[in-house]
Amino acid sequence: MTPWVLAIVTVLLVAFIVIRAKKPKYLKSLSTEEFKQDYRKAQLVDIREEKEFKTGHILGARNIPLSQLRQRQAEIRPDKPVYLYCQSGARCSQAAKLLRKKRNVEEIAHLKGGFRKWTGKIKK
Repeated sequence: MTPWVLAIVTVLLVAFIVIRAKKPKYLKSLSTEEFKQDYRKAQLVDIREEKEFKTGHILGARNIPLSQLRQRQAEIRPDKPVYLYCQSGARCSQAAKLLRKKRNVEEIAHLKGGFRKWTGKIKK
């Protein structure tokens, strides 16, 4: 490959990664304290894989892994707020985009820093 083609491919790859990782404006990032205040009034969804969920999860959370979310999106009510979390917070953007586009969910929040930052009650 010529240097120009390699440079163009590199720029496109970096742009793709940045766009995929960018947090949508409608996705609220909540600190652990903010998350604790209202998560019981919302649909609490753990989007980690089942194996991760079984090692421990927030009390009251429902496990719908990101890899299954497209097929199981009907389980999410669009008229209630959705609180998402994963291990570190990275997967929540993808889940929020899907829920907004496919289910028209208006109110979506995620736990900043993910399950790693959670200090509340957990179930193992």
